[in-house]
Amino acid sequence: MGLNRYWSVLLVFFLFSCGEEKSDGDYSPEEIQKSSAELNTYFEKEFQKEIEESPMMQTRMGMKTNYGKWDDFSSSRYTEDLEQAKKRMEYLEKVDVNSLDEETALSYNLFKRQQQNEIDDYKYRFYDYPVNQMHGYHAELPAFLINMHRIDSLPDAEAYIARLKGMEKAMIDIIEQLKLREQNGIIPPKFVFDRTLDASRNVITGKPFTKASESSALMEDFTTKIEKLELSEEEQRRLISEAETALVDHVQPAYTSLIEFMQNQQKRATDEAGAWKFPKGEEFYSNALNRYTTTSLSSDEIHEIGLSEVARIHGEMEKIMEETGFEGNLQEFFDFMKNDEQFYYENSEQGKQAYLSKAKGIINTMKGELSQLFNTQPEADIVVKAVEPFREKSAGKAFYQQPAIDGSRPGTYYANLYDMKAMPKYEMEALAYHEGIPGHHMQIAIAQELDSIPQFRKFSSYPAYVEGWGLYSEFIPKEIGFYQDPYSDFGRLAMELWRSCRLVVDTGIHSKKWTRQEGIDYYMQNTPAAEIACVKMVERHIVMPGQATAYKIGMNRIIELREQARQQLGENFDIAEFHDVVLTSGSLPLDILEEQVNQWVKTKSN
Repeated sequence: MGLNRYWSVLLVFFLFSCGEEKSDGDYSPEEIQKSSAELNTYFEKEFQKEIEESPMMQTRMGMKTNYGKWDDFSSSRYTEDLEQAKKRMEYLEKVDVNSLDEETALSYNLFKRQQQNEIDDYKYRFYDYPVNQMHGYHAELPAFLINMHRIDSLPDAEAYIARLKGMEKAMIDIIEQLKLREQNGIIPPKFVFDRTLDASRNVITGKPFTKASESSALMEDFTTKIEKLELSEEEQRRLISEAETALVDHVQPAYTSLIEFMQNQQKRATDEAGAWKFPKGEEFYSNALNRYTTTSLSSDEIHEIGLSEVARIHGEMEKIMEETGFEGNLQEFFDFMKNDEQFYYENSEQGKQAYLSKAKGIINTMKGELSQLFNTQPEADIVVKAVEPFREKSAGKAFYQQPAIDGSRPGTYYANLYDMKAMPKYEMEALAYHEGIPGHHMQIAIAQELDSIPQFRKFSSYPAYVEGWGLYSEFIPKEIGFYQDPYSDFGRLAMELWRSCRLVVDTGIHSKKWTRQEGIDYYMQNTPAAEIACVKMVERHIVMPGQATAYKIGMNRIIELREQARQQLGENFDIAEFHDVVLTSGSLPLDILEEQVNQWVKTKSN
């Protein structure tokens, strides 16, 4: 964005330093209140600009403006975002932080860090895979329509059709992005193509693309949604006819073009998996670790932390093994947990429904105990769903979708039930706590409902904080009496072990040049996970360098901060108050979270 789009905004603010900056004590309460209010107004205006530029974000927030449009997927967005970040930095440099109240000063620091990261990361703008088996656009666009685009009226249905038509232009831009990455030496490894080609073909399988008896995922979704409207049969037929035409004339060509491009690019792909293969790959990976963990830990340090944690958890598992009366070594116990039918639901519709029902029960039970650990609880509800068939084969094991900020859509815990052998009963508690309550749902929903922070902070996401909280949330129920079944407690440890192995394998692949198979072998030898889960995880490491390190680094830091506070405060330590400190400022980098906890301890000690 150019300077002229900001000029009218800049004229109304008076936080610029015209001479030497004052110190804290030189500002009156009235001046601090005014300056803070003006800067928060600026934050809100900038946030609203970002919302205006993203029809998809508008939909996620429950808004229906630009309801028939997609975001801009062209590469020109990178340059526009860079220029916007630079202009924001120019503005922020003129702000006297001493004129701000404590909360606004924190917002200033967070906003400024985001802009600096945007500027610094520009050189790595092509260092990712827009189409991959984890979260590629080929699956995200249809998933967005199915999960986010509500049809409550005739205009909503027409907007859905408009988005179907718009998928063709979106895919043209996405393919261009893939071409630019290849020109810069960034091509996914071979395995990615099989996964993404299969998922892409699934989108254009069924009616109206073929004469199959079953409808395609998008056709079925659209038809199901409009059947709930009070429309005449003639109106319904018209809409269905227009949707079928949009699917055949726009969606099918979009996916056909993508499939043809990927089939061609697949011929040039190699098996090399790590980021080390990229131009300046070592620098990129170091930067990725910094962004995901919000620490300065090196890949070697993270690798060693992982090895240490794996050894510790193996020791705790051996104690549980002895408690159950199992005779044999830990590897044999792993094999028992992998293969004994008592630990798995049937791979049938009945088995899958039983899993979902049990998961809902776990979350509802935890809801009733939250007051033991939390003062602040979310108003938004949470539901449990299975991952949709069209993407379940390639999607992750479980994930969370945030609620609409206006309350029109609950939070959703998605469980991937494609292979029930990858979803053991003994991990159900830990998984539900992580994705649902007290994990991602509590953290994300509470952040969205806060009145004390600017909007941009409600939607910020620092993976070490978010995923660290999720993993910490698997642990804290044990402190109030959950995991009574030793096998379930083993499952909790298995989940923590899984995240500890991630530290080893992620750094192994991207820094130590491990192969894909070496990563799979490490998981198979050190965890009780099914082979399909090990394969999926290693493939996730490969397409998302550094991301999987956030969980354990974040959890460890939250626990360290908690125990430091407990030691310093003694009997004055209150776990619910500590959780308030962690949860009521939105997502934070770990260093700033540490500052918040230290300030709370200092205040409580006085």
